[in-house]
Amino acid sequence: MLLPVPPPLQPLPPLRGTHRYGFVLALAAIAVLFAVIAPEANVSRGIEMLLQGGTLLVVIATARETPLVRDSIAALVSAVLLGLAIAVAVGLVPTWLGSAVAGFAVVTSLGVLVRGLLRLLRERGVTLQAVSGALAIYLLIGLLFGLAIAVAAKLDPKQYFTQGRDGTQSDHMYFSFTTLTTTGFGDLTAATRTGRTIAVLEELLGQIYLVTVIALLIGNLRRGRPDAG
Repeated sequence: MLLPVPPPLQPLPPLRGTHRYGFVLALAAIAVLFAVIAPEANVSRGIEMLLQGGTLLVVIATARETPLVRDSIAALVSAVLLGLAIAVAVGLVPTWLGSAVAGFAVVTSLGVLVRGLLRLLRERGVTLQAVSGALAIYLLIGLLFGLAIAVAAKLDPKQYFTQGRDGTQSDHMYFSFTTLTTTGFGDLTAATRTGRTIAVLEELLGQIYLVTVIALLIGNLRRGRPDAG
């Protein structure tokens, strides 16, 4: 007596994340540039929150998670950040609180991005998209430190810079990236102990990241395997 042959197992549907970190890099660069050139106004801070929230949404959209998880997180993030961005734009909440929330969004973006990047490297090795993701992380680190400087400058009763002012959001981002890249023009210098601690941490992290992670990825970039994005 012949036993019935069970039907073949159907393969699980692939996850829809695409690891298109070129888009993440472009949006992170836009967020940084806007933070530097935007006028000092509540509306500008609200738009910055939307850009940083948009970066997080793009990172989530490219993550290799199930559609249910991605859609749920994206809906929650969109609702929270949109509400806070509007509140900051109309002056209902202080700008430093908006900077703190935006910083949380950037930290979340970094966590999701690092996880996805490690997964991409395991599956496909070093590709152009992997390098784009690593560069996006570098920009987000500078953005995060700029937001941290904004919060520290508002909460510390002392003047943040030795030039006798706390600085604008543009000053904070400018100082953050000149510190991250160890350019150090000297036109802005941290005056407080908190400010100097933040500057030292950013200098060390920026240089270690460049000479290890970025250099290693560039050195192992596989040009023979095209990766659109």
